[in-house]
Order: sequence, then C-alpha cells, then structure tokens
Amino acid sequence: MKIAPNSRPASPPRWAQKLLRWYCRPDLLEDLEGDFNEYFERNLKTKGARRARFIYVLDVLKFFRPYTVRKPSFLTFFIHWLMLGSYFKTSRRSLVRNKLFSAINIIGLAVSMSVGLLVIAFLADLFAYDQFHEKKHRTYRLLTRNELADKTVMNFASTSLKAGFKLRETIPGVEDVALIRRGFYSDARVNDETVIPLEATWADGSFFKVFTFPLLKGNPATALNEPYSLVVTEKTARKLFGDADALGKTVRFDTLNYTVTGVLKDIPKLSHLRFEALVSLPSVLGQKADSDGGILDWGNIYQNYVYLTVPENANLQAIQAGLDQLSRAENARLDRQKITLSLQPMDDIVFGGRLSNEIGVSIPTPVAWVLVGLALVVILSACFNYTNLSIARSIRRSREVGIRKIVGALKTHVLGQFMAESVIISVMALVLSFLLFLLLRTQFMALAPQLADVVSLELSPWLLLYFLLLAIGVGLAAGFLPALFFSRLQAVQVLKDASSLRVFRHVNMRKTLIFTQYTFSLIFITTTLIGYKQYRGFLSFDLGFTTENILNIRMQGNKSTLLKKELAEIPAVSQIATSRMITSLGSLYGATLKYKEKDKQDSAKVWINFVDENYLPLHRHRFLAGTNFKNRPTSGNETEVIVNEQVLKRFNLADRNPSKAVGKQVIMDDKPLTIVGVLKDFHYGTMDQKIEPTVFRYSAEESGGYLNVGIQSDDYPAALASIESAWQKIDRVHPLDAKFYDDQIEDAYRQFEVMVKVIGFITFLAICIASMGLFGMVVFTTETRLKEISIRKVMGASEGSLIFQLSKGFLLLLVMAALVALPVTYFFFDQFVLTKFVYHQPIGVSELVISVLVVMALAFLLIGSQTLKAARSNPAKVLKNE
Repeated sequence: MKIAPNSRPASPPRWAQKLLRWYCRPDLLEDLEGDFNEYFERNLKTKGARRARFIYVLDVLKFFRPYTVRKPSFLTFFIHWLMLGSYFKTSRRSLVRNKLFSAINIIGLAVSMSVGLLVIAFLADLFAYDQFHEKKHRTYRLLTRNELADKTVMNFASTSLKAGFKLRETIPGVEDVALIRRGFYSDARVNDETVIPLEATWADGSFFKVFTFPLLKGNPATALNEPYSLVVTEKTARKLFGDADALGKTVRFDTLNYTVTGVLKDIPKLSHLRFEALVSLPSVLGQKADSDGGILDWGNIYQNYVYLTVPENANLQAIQAGLDQLSRAENARLDRQKITLSLQPMDDIVFGGRLSNEIGVSIPTPVAWVLVGLALVVILSACFNYTNLSIARSIRRSREVGIRKIVGALKTHVLGQFMAESVIISVMALVLSFLLFLLLRTQFMALAPQLADVVSLELSPWLLLYFLLLAIGVGLAAGFLPALFFSRLQAVQVLKDASSLRVFRHVNMRKTLIFTQYTFSLIFITTTLIGYKQYRGFLSFDLGFTTENILNIRMQGNKSTLLKKELAEIPAVSQIATSRMITSLGSLYGATLKYKEKDKQDSAKVWINFVDENYLPLHRHRFLAGTNFKNRPTSGNETEVIVNEQVLKRFNLADRNPSKAVGKQVIMDDKPLTIVGVLKDFHYGTMDQKIEPTVFRYSAEESGGYLNVGIQSDDYPAALASIESAWQKIDRVHPLDAKFYDDQIEDAYRQFEVMVKVIGFITFLAICIASMGLFGMVVFTTETRLKEISIRKVMGASEGSLIFQLSKGFLLLLVMAALVALPVTYFFFDQFVLTKFVYHQPIGVSELVISVLVVMALAFLLIGSQTLKAARSNPAKVLKNE
C-alpha cells in the first residue's frame, strides 16, 4: 500500500484510545495499549486504514471486561468508608485485649487533655473580648511613650486629653475620636434618701460613635454632649431608682446635680472597658475644652484615654506621621520631658505588652504562650506514652498486620486502621477529660479572686467544637508514628518469623521519649521549688520597717479625726497614724527633688509619701540621724522633709554623711524643705524594684488616704468587730475597707503564688503521666524478658541481681535526664528570671536535689514493684513448655 508523500500517517481513533485509558486498570494499560497499537500497524499494512481502525475499536470494546476495568474513585471512597467499621471493630478488640496499656493511654491522654481544655477555654474567653463592638477591627487606642531627662522611659496606655483634641482637629484620615477620663468616685444621692457609692468614667459625645454599647433609653448622639449629663447602666439604674424610669431623673454628686440622659444595657463581661455610669466630659472640662492648662496640659497623661476609628483601608502610616509631627510640636514646649504617641489596635489591647495605667483586662502575650507551652508539654508527654507502648507491643500485633496485608490490605489501610484506633482512644479520653475539666475549672477560678472578673470559662457550641478538634488532633499526633511503623511491615517476613522483626532499631527512639518526659518533669519540679522559695522569700524579706499587726483603713473620703476619736476608745488599738498611700505594694507616687547647693538643672525623681508624726514610730523606721517631724503645719505649708540614704547618695549630699545632712535644704514643688531626719534604706516598691531615693513629707489630711492602726490584742476577731462598729458610727454608706499590712503584702505577690500553684499542678500531672508511661514500659519489658529471667534464675542469679539487670536501663535514663534538666533550669533562672528581681533568694542545692530524689524514688517504686514480681516468678512454670 502506497502512502502519498504529503499525507499524514494513519493512526488509531483518538476517542477509542481515550476510552481505553479511561476504563483500563493502570497496571494493565501500558501492555494492553502497546498490543493494540502493534495489531493496528500490522492491519494497516495488510487490510488498509479503514479496516485497521474498525478492528482497533472492536478490540477496545472487546477487552472492556471486569478484570481490566479500574475501580471507580467513588467506589474506592465507599470502600474506605466501609473499612471504617472494620477499623472500629479491630480497635475495640485491641483495647479490650490489652486492658492495662489501654487504661494507661486513655487516662494519660484524659489528664493531659483536661489541661488543654482549660487553656482553650481561658484563651477563648480572652480572644472574645470586645468582639461585640461593630468597629472593633478598625478601632485604635493612643499609647504614650514618656521619656524623662534622666533617660527613664515609661510606656502608658493613657495619654493626654489635648492629644485627643489635636488628633480630632489636625490629623486627616480619622473617622471618630472618643475621649475618656477615669477617676470619678463619689456618692450618688437621690432625693437625699438613697446614697450609693458610684464608680463612673468621664466620656465625650463621640463615645457611642466609636463603641457599641447599646442605649436602651436616650439618644446616643446627644446623651453625653451637655455638662452634668449622666448615662447609667441597667444595674445602676435599679440601684438608684428601683423599677422607676431613670431617664430625666436627677442624681446629686457632692453639691452638683446631674441629669440622667440615657440608660445603657449592662456592660458585657468580656469588655476591657467597664463602668457603672458615664459622666459627660464637658462636666469636668467646663468651658476650657479649647484652651491649655491643667487638665488639658500636654503632660497630663495619667488618667485619660483616647480611642479612634478609621475608615476601611485607612493609611495608618499617614496617621502615625501626623502623630509624630504633633508630638514634636508639643514637646518643644516641655522642659525635661519627651512624649511620643503611637497607635494600638483594639485587637491587641487584651494581649498587649506591659503598659502602665492599663484600663481593664490585659494579659501579656508571653503569659498566653507560657500557658499554651505548658499544656503542649503535658499533652506531648501523654502522646509519648502512646507511641512508646504501641511500638513496644509491635511483635504482638505484627502478625495481625501481616495477615491483613496478605488478604489484600494496602499500606493506606493499615495506616488508617492504627490512626483510627488512636483517634478512638483520644475521643474516649475526651469524655473523661471533660469531666476533669469541669472539676478543674472551679479550682482554677479559685486560684485568684480576680480571675472570676476576667474570664467565665462557660461552655458554648464553639468551645465544644474546639474540644473535639483537640481530641482528634491529639489522636492523630499520638498515633502517627505507630501507624507509620506498622504500615511499613513486610507481611512475608512477619508471618515467617515475627521474632526476627527489627523492633530494636526503635529502642533509641523509645529511650529518647522516656528521657524527654523525665527531663521536663525534673524541670517542672525544680521550677516549682525555686518559685515557691522566691515567693516565701518575698513575703519574709526585711522591708526595713515593720508591718506586723498594722491594720490599714481606707478612709473613702471620711474625716480621719472622727474615726481617730472612735478608735481611741478601743483598748486593742495601740497606735494610730495617717498616710496618703501604702508602700511596698507596687503603687508609686513620685516627685522631682533638687538639692539647693547643687546645679539648678540637677534634679532627680524621688518616691514620696505624705504621713503624720505617728507614722514612722508605728512602722519602726530606723533613724540614722535627726529626728521625727518637729513642726505640725497645716496641709501644704510643710517646711520639713525626712529622706532615706539613697537621697544622700544620689546628690552626694553632705558627703553622704547622715549627721551632716540634717539641716540641709532641698526643693520640692518649688518649696524649700529642710532635712530633719535621715532613715535607713527601706523598700518603697516591690522586690523587682531596687531601693531608690525616697522622702516622707508631712501631712495631716482630714479626708482621704489611710489610717494606719496598730493592734495589740489576744482576740483579733473581737478587735476587728469593734473597729467595724466604730466605722459604722461615721459612715453607714461605705463598708469598712480595712486590711492587715501583712495580708496586703501577700496580695501584692499573689501573682507569684498563682504561678507557683499552676506550675506545681502541671508538674504533678507531668509526673503522673510520665510515671504511667514508665510503668507500662516496665510491665512490657518484664513480660518479654520473663524467659530470660527464668533462665538466669536457673543458672543461680539472685533476686537482687535480676532487679538490677532489669532496672538499670531505666534508672540510667533518669540520671541522664537529671544531668540535663538541672543545669538548664539553674541557668534559666539564674540568667533570665531572677535577674528581673533585684532582691531575690539564691538558688540552693536543696531545690535541685529534692527534685531528683522525688523522681528517683517514684521511678524506683514503679520499677522495683514489677521487676521484683518478675524476679520472684517460678522458672518451672515459665520454661515447662520450652
């Protein structure tokens, strides 16, 4: 047959080729298609192109047979779903057949996941903060960076009201600006009959444009525009007016009448802004909203907050540039201070950095990561147990896997079976862990009273979904390595001789997992012991003055002379002093001090407290030179000051000689004050702050501040009851707010106590989980080596030598874990954690040794109980069938 030179060579029909490739099994397609093409070329030469194509089509249709047709993808998917039933049945049988190992895995996973559930619930509440605000994702807060002349830098969540007004007036690209000022504490009076203490916040007319706090009554556009306007929450309205309509009613604060212009729906718990009422900002600004001075000063950054909303896709860089320009212009008027402004997204407020004057809830991001890390460590420890025990039991289950592969199971089927088994165990553990979560939730909320105000840990559909996803994730993570191991087994080798299975190539991995578990356990124990020692050290540290049996009473605006008169009649009251603040609790009140004989520009920030003449004797401050206050001037006219040693060192005053320093003059608030006494250094702040220059100034304030009452009694409850009665005589509205100084110091360090409790609880769980895993491994090891033990006994080995032979490997792992964990923990605390606390306790040998002894004792108990049982077994019963 001749073919024209320019014609295309004949080829099989394309649609027939596509049909063949569509239905034919991949493993047969290449051979079958090659044969068809060969027959086509032969027929093309002998029978012509038309008949060759016809025969090709017949061959393609003729071989459409069951053994050549590939399985449809939907059928494969359906088969996999049918296999799930087999997976569940096989998994159930395996769990029942291995009750001990199943119990260890389920309990370990349940205990670890309960911590995960607790962390998930806690973080879910924190991430839910402020989500009800419609403009949340385009709302920002102004932050302030304040740099002083001595290069001291402090970052504030607050800022100046002037910054808010200037932002609104001069910077384009801003949609709305809300101004807030805190510090409104007063008694609300209604018809001179109802008197209720009220904590409110000043806010301007844009408040409801930025925030979504629904008004049940009143107009949000005008509710806060006029001076002496008041917006109350539902709860506050009921307190003030009962079931009557509050709108339009009058409330008196001091001598001023405020009109209720709105009633708010109660503030959601998960809101960083909380208040009982809103007072219109013009009430405090008066007619000075557009002028400088006082409350509107650029440097008045401590009580005010500015929030702004921006349009979608706003140019934040341009807004920040405007803030920088504003800061430069205003800083030019300042002398020894530099203020810069920045934007903080509302999403970052709860998980923000460490800021002073924070308003509402704020959790540092590292704290959240620490919680997640601790939960992951505990969960991974339980996963390690599962991996260890599953691979250790590989010989027993290898025949099962081999038979499944012989009957046609693919590697994916085996992988799916063991992953499904792991997920089933994890979901079963979730049920138990959920019950543990309900129990732990109450205990967690009881760690600190403040937690109940921060989170609720209430269940929700989303939270339950997160719990289920955690269980599935844990199951997949725990079962991945065992499933991968079993899916790679060779069926022929396993069925021929299971004992030849190379399990021991995974011994190093199993040892690594045990080593890792106990390394973390030792780190946790050591951390708990060090943390507890530091906490107790903070409470017992010598502050430089006494706090024993001193009751601090907050005056809440009452006149101190009235209460002093009542307290003087109580026999248990030995001394009474007044002070503006309570030191050593973390609160700071500063002022600038200059030494008159030095350069006028040489000034320093000093901490200050205003006290009367009874304060220093009551607290037993030690005088190095001079005396107590001699003059008793009225408030604001004081002429004397008492300083500590650090003031002398800061200015090299009188060559740091306390005796020579008495009589020298310093300047504070443009007043010359004479030093009449020098005190031995004492702690004004907390233990993470070094002792700094501190001064006492004289003040005998009639209202505000505190009464410091010395108590000498054998019956403190009776003494406190008498003080309560005395308070009721002068104030029937406010409950007595009185705390012993020692209790206040404990409260100041409550965060460390909570931290120690949390880490201690995690430590307990980690040790329990690691010990369960070790117990399972010891049981398995002794069972598999029972014949070896019997032979050794027949050959004359003693019980002691057998116990040593069986346990030495595990004990060696614990020793190695200790050699890693202790130096790491010591280095971490010594170089990073304790360096933040100027006055901390040294790390002793006891904290390091106790952790090792505890772990070793527990491990030896677990190992010894099983190895002793194996060593005492009867060799005749074990070897009778050999």
